[in-house]
Amino acid sequence: MNNLLQLDKDHIWHPFTPLTGGIEPVLIRSAQGIYLHTDDGREIMDAVSSWWVNLHGHANKDIAQAIAAQALTLEHVIFAGFTHEPAIALAKNLLSILPSNQSKIFYSDNGSTAVEVGLKMAFQYWHNQGIQKRKVIALDGAYHGDTFGSMSVGERGMFTDPFAPFLFDVIHIPFPDAENAEAVVTQFQNLVAGGDVAAFIFEPLVQGAGGMRMYDATILNQLIGEAQHHNVLCIADEVFTGFGRTGKLFASHYLSHAPDIMAVSKGITGGSMALGVTSCSEKIVAAFQSADFMKTFFHGHSYTANPLACAAANASFALLMKDECQEQINTIAREHAAFKSKIANHRNVKVARSLGTILAIEIKTPEGSSYANALRKRIYPFFLERNILLRPLGNTIYVLPPYVIKVEELRKIYDCIELFLDAHVN
Repeated sequence: MNNLLQLDKDHIWHPFTPLTGGIEPVLIRSAQGIYLHTDDGREIMDAVSSWWVNLHGHANKDIAQAIAAQALTLEHVIFAGFTHEPAIALAKNLLSILPSNQSKIFYSDNGSTAVEVGLKMAFQYWHNQGIQKRKVIALDGAYHGDTFGSMSVGERGMFTDPFAPFLFDVIHIPFPDAENAEAVVTQFQNLVAGGDVAAFIFEPLVQGAGGMRMYDATILNQLIGEAQHHNVLCIADEVFTGFGRTGKLFASHYLSHAPDIMAVSKGITGGSMALGVTSCSEKIVAAFQSADFMKTFFHGHSYTANPLACAAANASFALLMKDECQEQINTIAREHAAFKSKIANHRNVKVARSLGTILAIEIKTPEGSSYANALRKRIYPFFLERNILLRPLGNTIYVLPPYVIKVEELRKIYDCIELFLDAHVN
């Protein structure tokens, strides 16, 4: 075994990976564009954007140069009592593309902390006004992160079972689809009419880790409209869906009702550095604008608004807003939609879904659909052996490439998916 891999095995604990019986990690030496270069000379196509974060390809020069220049100027400074140009510029950039009601930016470290900040903002919004509202509504199948607040509002199951006694109670309503939409809306109306619901949190249009499940903007609009009519705060978790993944800059742009609070992360720095952002409307801000020190939002992180991360995010923003990038997003969306139509009726496909740059194919299995479905143990190595990184969600294969991918590279991925589907035996 390579000495580095042995050291890895001896000393490192990898995420979502069993310590015994798991697949050995692949040692990556470098990366360029959509390709990961392994220690033994292979080129692996990164078809999942390295856990959904990479927008513009690996080792992007614009982002790398922005980080390098910033590192020689200001690498970090405490963000309580100080500020700096990269953070100010990023706030301005973000507010120019977020829904128009968003007015303030709070920085944190990742998607999970962005959600935590959003939940704490919502709870303290009511606390600052002396109003007791403590209930939270979320959707079945949700995933909002792995910290305690974000776990509480997510789906309860294998990820959360060891921590169940420590999570706060949340009302989970069924995931809305064409069959149950009317019943879900009615249940939701009854819940928010009670007057004691503080917030409604949701992943707009697509539940990422839940299997890339998609639901209609019309239904979500109804739910948000009902919530806001009854003065329930709406929190959009756009950690995954932001920065063009759904075809629009944010999934919330498909809606006519804007959320009160938004959490974004993942693609914000183009996949180069960790950064989380929670934005909010002026309505939220107003509950904290007080001479009373005890109404301060007492939350922060050591690396809040790290200048290097903000510089990377500003460079990524500039790339995202270029016509070439938007054209690439549209091209990926068209290719995905065409392939979805092609394989939708395949004997081994339960359902195929696509929205923007997201393609998901749920495969028929006797076990039914779940993250723990044993088919995942066959899918991952099948594609990795063919130099394609596709990390499935149970029995769901999904493709979520960097925006710089070429059409012929996409079609190579599609051909490999068809090969797997044709070979699959239920």
